[in-house]
Amino acid sequence: MPHIDLDGYLPGITGPLERFPLTGGPIRDLTQAVMRCPDGLSHGEREVLASVVCVGNQCQFCSAAHIATAARYVGGEDIVQALISDHSSPDPRFNTLLDLASAVGSLDADGMKQSLESAVALGVNANDIHDTALIAALFAFYNRYVDGLATDMPSDTSYFDVLAERLVSNGYRRPGGQHGTH
Repeated sequence: MPHIDLDGYLPGITGPLERFPLTGGPIRDLTQAVMRCPDGLSHGEREVLASVVCVGNQCQFCSAAHIATAARYVGGEDIVQALISDHSSPDPRFNTLLDLASAVGSLDADGMKQSLESAVALGVNANDIHDTALIAALFAFYNRYVDGLATDMPSDTSYFDVLAERLVSNGYRRPGGQHGTH
């Protein structure tokens, strides 16, 4: 049960974003800009990076949402789970970014330093390093926001399939051009 009254709004992050539009709007806009940037990392890579952070922080809602979304981009949940568990991408540069996202998401200073050194040694460009750190920091914030308010989980897990389809089709804006995320 949520710690505050969310007036029956949707589960997860949607409840507080809808209940508090003054902050919800900018959060949605930032998420759209970061997760659907047309340059650098693909949308699938961005969703996998978000998933790594959410799983590491044990945020059930965010993990389920972003694993389902990443799966649509990378070819299935099995692939996403493998990338999360053992950073098994055939691309060593992306594996280093997975390490960096994990370290930033958990504030592991030694891990951040090692990952950054590895990324630079492998020739990962500054934009991809920046975007990875930003995605990880942003989703660590979301995980704390969702779990800190004890927002609801959907009673039917098919909710995440619908959500993933919407995020792939519309990004982090609501259908019809309205602002919105989860």
